[in-house]
Amino acid sequence: MSSAAEQEAVAAERATGDGRTAAVVSGARRAAPVPTVPVRPGRPTPLGARFRVGPDGVAGTNFALWAGGAEGVELCLFDERGRESRAPLTELTHEIWHGFVPGVLPGRRYGYRVHGRWDPWTGARWNPAKLLLDPYARAVDDARGNDFGRLPPEVYGHVRDWPEQHVADTVRDDRDSAPYVPKAVVVDDGGPDDEWAYDHRPKTPWADSVIYELHVKGFTQRHPGVPEELRGTYAGLAHPAAVEHLVRLGVTAVELLPVHQFAHEDHLLRRGLRNYWGYNSIGYFAPHAAYSASGTTGQQVGEFRRMVRALHAAGIEVILDVVYNHTAEAGELGPTLSLKGIDNRGYYRLQPDARRYADYTGCGNTLHVVQPQVLRLITDSLRYWVTEMGVDGFRFDLAAALARSMHDVDMLSPFLAVIAQDPVLRRVKLIAEPWDVGSGGYQVGAFPPLWTEWNDRYRNAVRDFWRHALPDVREMGYRLSGSSDLYAWGGRRPYASVNYVTAHDGFTLRDLVSYDRKHNEANGEGNRDGTDDNRSWNCGTEGETRDPDVQALRRRQLRNLLTTLLLSTGVPMLVAGDEMGRTQHGNNNAYCQDNELGWVDWSLLDDPEWRPLFELTSRLIALRHRHPVLRRRAFFSGRAHSADGLRDLAWFTPRGEEMTEGDWYAPAATLGMYLSGRDIPGRDENGAPVLDDSFLAVLHAGEQPVDFVLPGPPWAERYEVVVDTGREEQASAPGVEHRAGTAVTVPGRTVLLLRARP
Repeated sequence: MSSAAEQEAVAAERATGDGRTAAVVSGARRAAPVPTVPVRPGRPTPLGARFRVGPDGVAGTNFALWAGGAEGVELCLFDERGRESRAPLTELTHEIWHGFVPGVLPGRRYGYRVHGRWDPWTGARWNPAKLLLDPYARAVDDARGNDFGRLPPEVYGHVRDWPEQHVADTVRDDRDSAPYVPKAVVVDDGGPDDEWAYDHRPKTPWADSVIYELHVKGFTQRHPGVPEELRGTYAGLAHPAAVEHLVRLGVTAVELLPVHQFAHEDHLLRRGLRNYWGYNSIGYFAPHAAYSASGTTGQQVGEFRRMVRALHAAGIEVILDVVYNHTAEAGELGPTLSLKGIDNRGYYRLQPDARRYADYTGCGNTLHVVQPQVLRLITDSLRYWVTEMGVDGFRFDLAAALARSMHDVDMLSPFLAVIAQDPVLRRVKLIAEPWDVGSGGYQVGAFPPLWTEWNDRYRNAVRDFWRHALPDVREMGYRLSGSSDLYAWGGRRPYASVNYVTAHDGFTLRDLVSYDRKHNEANGEGNRDGTDDNRSWNCGTEGETRDPDVQALRRRQLRNLLTTLLLSTGVPMLVAGDEMGRTQHGNNNAYCQDNELGWVDWSLLDDPEWRPLFELTSRLIALRHRHPVLRRRAFFSGRAHSADGLRDLAWFTPRGEEMTEGDWYAPAATLGMYLSGRDIPGRDENGAPVLDDSFLAVLHAGEQPVDFVLPGPPWAERYEVVVDTGREEQASAPGVEHRAGTAVTVPGRTVLLLRARP
């Protein structure tokens, strides 16, 4: 609490029948009266702030806010100097408070104060002293940003420093939060501009997609080709220097870490850190203001659209990583920024005692997606980003939390049902992170058709194979061939599996082969944060080393991992910087490292040690684009489709013999995979059969070389080397030929890709 001179004594106290303190108000000095402005009835739809010109020619903005259990709503308007005026919204239609305010033009900042009962014991947490962000705000002006060093106590609905901590969240704080919280901004979203109308979406088929996960700021912050004033922004990502790298690499889509407006957690600010990744959303319609080079009073909307348009012009789709499972308001001890103060019980899942939150996310709260108004908020947001901002798809963080009905994960849940029938959303790319932290939350392979999934079983199998830790090769066989054991049901296809070896969460690819243990000391959490299940191998030395043998082995392992990923059936996902050896020095949870540790180091691209890795990655992606046998739209059958016994998929031992049932269960470090280009299901656009080259991939994870006998007819008469990861420079590898039936010596820890020749 503040001092007695700054704060009144306890102003009110109400006890329930059993003596619990339900509300104790900590009051501030009485402020000067706030001026009011005239307001007309307006309309209850659409929700949010919509600028328009009325039939009488008067320009203004219609405001509409769902606040189901509230007793009153005040619209708060702020001028350029931050002075507040208020417009009570007296019209109430179907739990929506609304009004039209003449003269409010685009660029005007606003928020809400919502009146109601303060009774945390029943989940009621209304507090009109707290300025609340409009859940439908199209833009957010967060001018104060991170200059407090910690969240001020005024932003909490309860008295944060109440001496009796066990009831702290039940003690109301009446201090005004308006000077300390972000403001919503009125945006003229009457329609896209002329340039936007000519935008052409790439519409890349799932089977042809190669995803590149990146952070808007981290990707461009150190890019020497991006002007300094644009680095770390949407405009920076749209700059030709940034786009050129994506085009040269050959990826078809960028998956952006969260760009919804988000907030920083108090525990990070106290340590001088920030939430870098952005998985702490507070505004589901607003592009994060800190990534805007052009301004934060609505200009960020146009800047984001121009970024999307520039990427589309280069043939690159834009997928957003979205966090609809929780918000930045955390649990009962968290700040009051928006939904908590609008209708806490209507927006969040609460525990049976109603005072505390149900937490399936590990972040303190979980949105109650079963509630119609919450489902509407999410789907309205998704449609907005597709139809008005131009994005091409979404990756849903902790998607299992969204699929919960009352408690259990339910694949017939309202959220999944609404998505399946929505004429806009069912046509875009939908990616599930198919788990949450609650009971029964691990749902890999369980999402319905239309959905693809992050396949962590692929990640684990590939990591374990290349560190020679798999007991046998059964798991590896499934993962290389599209994970039919997980996805071959209900009409799903191999591209339901998003294959990845690394993601933003965890080691970078270079760190995966350089560290056995996480090194997260810089996060200030005693190295307790981040997973301990890394399935990594440091190649004999922990961390950076000058030992040339260890360095060479690590680069070879990187080539093996990238080659495996880009030859596997499914949709490959790369992480920005992995293609040129980016390191976080062993930090596997860099969520709070908004600095050089978390940003892409572009000097690696010109480093002769790392440049070949980029060239190999680009070459593998180009190979994938050229050969439909690597981009199958249907699962392999494994059956012979011709009289000569040739099958669409066959597996071989180093003896050149097809694997038997016993071979799958035996310990092994070597696996031969034959992909037939003669047996690709489907037809091309002209109705002709799809024919391609056939390939033999030999993956050898053992330390010592192995002699691999190349299978003879009907598989091939001879083989041409296409990729040899045992070579640092790939230019000398292609073109070497071997006759079928001969034994090829495969060096230890090497992938050999060979083209079958008749």
